[in-house]
Amino acid sequence: MSALDGAVVAVAGAAGPAGRATLLRLAEAGATVVASDADAARLAEAVDAARYAHGGATVTGDTVDLLDLDAARAWADRTEKEFGRIDGLVHLVGGWRGSASFAKTDLGDWDVLENLLIRTVQHTSLAFQDGLQRSDRGRYLLISAAGASKPTAGNAAYAAAKAAAEAWTLALGDAFRKAGGEEGPRAAAAILVVKALVHDAMRAERPSAKFAGFTDVKELAEAIAGVWERPAKEVNGNRLWLTEKP
Repeated sequence: MSALDGAVVAVAGAAGPAGRATLLRLAEAGATVVASDADAARLAEAVDAARYAHGGATVTGDTVDLLDLDAARAWADRTEKEFGRIDGLVHLVGGWRGSASFAKTDLGDWDVLENLLIRTVQHTSLAFQDGLQRSDRGRYLLISAAGASKPTAGNAAYAAAKAAAEAWTLALGDAFRKAGGEEGPRAAAAILVVKALVHDAMRAERPSAKFAGFTDVKELAEAIAGVWERPAKEVNGNRLWLTEKP
Protein backbone atom coordinates (compact mmCIF):
# COMPACT_ATOMS: atom_id res chain seq x y z
CA MET A 1 0.00 0.00 0.00
CA SER A 2 1.27 3.47 -0.88
CA ALA A 3 1.96 5.90 1.96
CA LEU A 4 -0.38 8.24 0.08
CA ASP A 5 -3.29 5.83 -0.03
CA GLY A 6 -6.24 7.64 1.50
CA ALA A 7 -4.25 10.84 2.05
CA VAL A 8 -5.71 14.25 1.25
CA VAL A 9 -3.21 16.51 -0.50
CA ALA A 10 -3.67 20.10 -1.63
CA VAL A 11 -1.66 21.35 -4.61
CA ALA A 12 -1.18 25.10 -5.06
CA GLY A 13 -0.31 26.26 -8.56
CA ALA A 14 -1.68 23.06 -10.05
CA ALA A 15 -2.47 24.13 -13.61
CA GLY A 16 1.06 24.26 -15.05
CA PRO A 17 3.05 21.30 -16.41
CA ALA A 18 4.55 20.47 -13.00
CA GLY A 19 1.13 20.72 -11.41
CA ARG A 20 -0.43 18.42 -13.98
CA ALA A 21 2.27 15.82 -13.47
CA THR A 22 1.87 16.07 -9.71
CA LEU A 23 -1.91 15.68 -9.82
CA LEU A 24 -1.51 12.55 -11.95
CA ARG A 25 1.12 11.00 -9.66
CA LEU A 26 -0.74 11.75 -6.43
CA ALA A 27 -3.99 10.38 -7.84
CA GLU A 28 -2.16 7.27 -9.03
CA ALA A 29 -0.80 6.78 -5.50
CA GLY A 30 -4.33 6.75 -4.08
CA ALA A 31 -4.53 10.26 -2.69
CA THR A 32 -7.52 12.57 -2.77
CA VAL A 33 -6.14 15.63 -4.54
CA VAL A 34 -7.44 19.16 -3.98
CA ALA A 35 -5.97 21.44 -6.62
CA SER A 36 -5.93 25.23 -6.84
CA ASP A 37 -4.72 27.78 -9.34
CA ALA A 38 -5.47 31.35 -10.31
CA ASP A 39 -6.29 30.27 -13.88
CA ALA A 40 -9.70 28.59 -13.68
CA ALA A 41 -9.74 27.27 -17.26
CA ARG A 42 -6.29 25.68 -17.10
CA LEU A 43 -7.07 24.29 -13.66
CA ALA A 44 -10.21 22.60 -14.96
CA GLU A 45 -8.21 21.00 -17.77
CA ALA A 46 -5.58 19.71 -15.33
CA VAL A 47 -8.19 18.29 -12.95
CA ASP A 48 -10.09 16.61 -15.79
CA ALA A 49 -6.87 15.05 -17.12
CA ALA A 50 -6.02 13.57 -13.72
CA ARG A 51 -9.55 12.24 -13.24
CA TYR A 52 -9.54 10.70 -16.71
CA ALA A 53 -6.16 9.06 -16.26
CA HIS A 54 -7.12 7.51 -12.93
CA GLY A 55 -10.76 6.58 -12.98
CA GLY A 56 -12.21 6.57 -9.50
CA ALA A 57 -9.67 9.02 -8.13
CA THR A 58 -11.04 12.05 -6.31
CA VAL A 59 -9.47 15.15 -7.85
CA THR A 60 -11.12 18.51 -7.28
CA GLY A 61 -10.28 22.03 -8.40
CA ASP A 62 -10.79 25.34 -6.67
CA THR A 63 -9.81 28.80 -7.87
CA VAL A 64 -8.18 30.38 -4.82
CA ASP A 65 -6.54 33.79 -4.49
CA LEU A 66 -3.44 32.81 -2.51
CA LEU A 67 -2.49 36.47 -2.13
CA ASP A 68 -5.43 36.70 0.27
CA LEU A 69 -4.64 35.05 3.60
CA ASP A 70 -8.32 34.72 4.49
CA ALA A 71 -8.98 32.97 1.19
CA ALA A 72 -6.09 30.57 1.81
CA ARG A 73 -7.38 29.82 5.31
CA ALA A 74 -10.88 29.25 3.94
CA TRP A 75 -9.47 26.80 1.38
CA ALA A 76 -7.63 24.86 4.08
CA ASP A 77 -10.66 24.80 6.39
CA ARG A 78 -12.98 23.79 3.56
CA THR A 79 -10.67 20.97 2.50
CA GLU A 80 -10.34 19.50 5.99
CA LYS A 81 -14.06 19.83 6.67
CA GLU A 82 -15.04 18.13 3.41
CA PHE A 83 -12.54 15.28 3.48
CA GLY A 84 -11.97 14.93 7.22
CA ARG A 85 -8.22 15.50 7.13
CA ILE A 86 -5.40 17.29 5.35
CA ASP A 87 -2.12 15.47 4.82
CA GLY A 88 -0.19 17.68 2.46
CA LEU A 89 0.31 20.98 0.73
CA VAL A 90 2.49 20.97 -2.38
CA HIS A 91 3.50 24.50 -3.29
CA LEU A 92 4.06 24.83 -7.05
CA VAL A 93 3.22 28.51 -7.51
CA GLY A 94 6.03 29.86 -9.66
CA GLY A 95 7.21 32.70 -11.81
CA TRP A 96 10.46 34.11 -13.11
CA ARG A 97 11.80 37.56 -13.88
CA GLY A 98 15.42 38.33 -14.76
CA SER A 99 17.68 40.99 -16.24
CA ALA A 100 20.70 41.28 -18.52
CA SER A 101 22.91 42.38 -15.64
CA PHE A 102 22.78 43.29 -11.95
CA ALA A 103 22.78 47.00 -12.77
CA LYS A 104 19.78 46.56 -15.05
CA THR A 105 17.67 44.84 -12.40
CA ASP A 106 14.12 46.16 -12.47
CA LEU A 107 12.79 46.42 -8.92
CA GLY A 108 9.33 46.02 -10.38
CA ASP A 109 10.35 42.38 -10.91
CA TRP A 110 10.85 42.09 -7.16
CA ASP A 111 7.33 43.35 -6.52
CA VAL A 112 5.92 40.64 -8.79
CA LEU A 113 8.11 37.85 -7.44
CA GLU A 114 7.55 38.81 -3.81
CA ASN A 115 3.86 38.08 -4.30
CA LEU A 116 4.26 34.95 -6.41
CA LEU A 117 7.15 33.29 -4.62
CA ILE A 118 7.00 34.57 -1.03
CA ARG A 119 3.53 35.81 -0.16
CA THR A 120 1.83 32.66 -1.45
CA VAL A 121 4.20 30.52 0.64
CA GLN A 122 3.45 32.61 3.72
CA HIS A 123 -0.27 32.29 3.22
CA THR A 124 -0.43 28.56 2.41
CA SER A 125 1.90 27.66 5.28
CA LEU A 126 -0.04 29.71 7.82
CA ALA A 127 -3.33 28.37 6.51
CA PHE A 128 -2.38 24.69 6.47
CA GLN A 129 -0.04 24.39 9.48
CA ASP A 130 -2.65 23.33 12.02
CA GLY A 131 -4.26 20.78 9.72
CA LEU A 132 -0.91 19.25 8.79
CA GLN A 133 0.04 18.96 12.47
CA ARG A 134 -3.20 17.08 13.12
CA SER A 135 -2.31 14.58 10.40
CA ASP A 136 -0.25 11.44 11.04
CA ARG A 137 1.64 12.12 7.78
CA GLY A 138 1.45 15.86 7.15
CA ARG A 139 3.89 17.27 4.59
CA TYR A 140 4.45 20.84 3.36
CA LEU A 141 6.58 20.79 0.23
CA LEU A 142 8.13 23.82 -1.45
CA ILE A 143 9.63 23.51 -4.91
CA SER A 144 12.68 25.76 -5.10
CA ALA A 145 15.61 26.48 -7.39
CA ALA A 146 19.34 25.91 -7.03
CA GLY A 147 19.83 29.59 -7.85
CA ALA A 148 18.59 30.49 -4.36
CA SER A 149 21.84 29.08 -2.97
CA LYS A 150 24.10 30.60 -5.64
CA PRO A 151 22.53 33.78 -7.11
CA THR A 152 23.73 35.14 -10.42
CA ALA A 153 23.97 38.82 -11.35
CA GLY A 154 20.90 38.86 -13.57
CA ASN A 155 18.78 36.76 -11.22
CA ALA A 156 18.98 38.89 -8.07
CA ALA A 157 15.23 39.33 -7.56
CA TYR A 158 14.34 35.74 -8.39
CA ALA A 159 17.10 34.17 -6.28
CA ALA A 160 16.38 36.44 -3.32
CA ALA A 161 12.67 35.65 -3.45
CA LYS A 162 13.34 31.92 -3.64
CA ALA A 163 15.80 32.15 -0.74
CA ALA A 164 13.19 33.97 1.34
CA ALA A 165 10.59 31.31 0.53
CA GLU A 166 13.05 28.61 1.58
CA ALA A 167 13.78 30.37 4.87
CA TRP A 168 10.05 30.67 5.58
CA THR A 169 9.53 26.97 4.86
CA LEU A 170 12.42 25.99 7.13
CA ALA A 171 10.85 28.08 9.89
CA LEU A 172 7.65 26.06 9.46
CA GLY A 173 9.78 22.93 9.76
CA ASP A 174 11.13 24.22 13.06
CA ALA A 175 7.57 24.76 14.27
CA PHE A 176 6.77 21.14 13.38
CA ARG A 177 9.92 20.03 15.23
CA LYS A 178 8.95 21.93 18.37
CA ALA A 179 5.38 20.65 18.23
CA GLY A 180 6.66 17.06 18.09
CA GLY A 181 8.66 17.36 21.28
CA GLU A 182 10.92 14.48 22.29
CA GLU A 183 9.20 12.07 19.93
CA GLY A 184 10.17 14.16 16.92
CA PRO A 185 7.95 15.87 14.35
CA ARG A 186 4.77 14.18 13.16
CA ALA A 187 4.58 16.56 10.21
CA ALA A 188 7.36 17.81 7.96
CA ALA A 189 8.21 20.85 5.89
CA ALA A 190 10.77 20.21 3.17
CA ILE A 191 12.21 21.86 0.08
CA LEU A 192 12.72 20.05 -3.23
CA VAL A 193 15.46 21.84 -5.16
CA VAL A 194 15.79 21.77 -8.94
CA LYS A 195 17.98 23.67 -11.39
CA ALA A 196 14.98 24.17 -13.65
CA LEU A 197 12.07 22.10 -14.92
CA VAL A 198 11.51 20.63 -18.37
CA HIS A 199 8.47 18.99 -19.93
CA ASP A 200 7.52 17.39 -23.24
CA ALA A 201 6.24 20.60 -24.85
CA MET A 202 9.57 22.33 -24.16
CA ARG A 203 11.46 19.49 -25.79
CA ALA A 204 9.16 19.61 -28.80
CA GLU A 205 9.73 23.35 -29.18
CA ARG A 206 13.51 23.00 -28.89
CA PRO A 207 14.41 19.51 -30.13
CA SER A 208 18.14 20.24 -30.25
CA ALA A 209 18.35 21.62 -26.69
CA LYS A 210 20.12 19.52 -24.06
CA PHE A 211 18.36 20.91 -20.95
CA ALA A 212 21.41 19.81 -18.96
CA GLY A 213 20.68 19.39 -15.27
CA PHE A 214 16.97 20.09 -15.70
CA THR A 215 14.44 17.94 -13.86
CA ASP A 216 11.55 16.51 -15.86
CA VAL A 217 8.19 17.36 -14.32
CA LYS A 218 7.39 13.65 -14.11
CA GLU A 219 10.57 13.08 -12.09
CA LEU A 220 9.60 15.96 -9.83
CA ALA A 221 6.15 14.44 -9.31
CA GLU A 222 7.77 11.12 -8.42
CA ALA A 223 10.04 12.84 -5.89
CA ILE A 224 7.08 14.69 -4.39
CA ALA A 225 5.17 11.45 -3.87
CA GLY A 226 8.31 9.85 -2.46
CA VAL A 227 8.52 12.31 0.42
CA TRP A 228 5.54 10.56 2.03
CA GLU A 229 7.49 7.29 1.94
CA ARG A 230 10.13 8.76 4.27
CA PRO A 231 9.73 9.47 8.01
CA ALA A 232 8.84 13.04 8.93
CA LYS A 233 11.97 13.32 11.10
CA GLU A 234 14.15 12.43 8.12
CA VAL A 235 12.82 15.09 5.74
CA ASN A 236 11.65 17.88 8.05
CA GLY A 237 13.63 21.08 7.71
CA ASN A 238 15.75 19.72 4.86
CA ARG A 239 16.53 20.62 1.28
CA LEU A 240 16.09 17.56 -0.93
CA TRP A 241 18.28 18.10 -3.99
CA LEU A 242 17.06 16.81 -7.36
CA THR A 243 20.04 18.40 -9.12
CA GLU A 244 23.69 18.92 -8.28
CA LYS A 245 24.39 21.37 -5.48
CA PRO A 246 25.97 24.57 -6.86
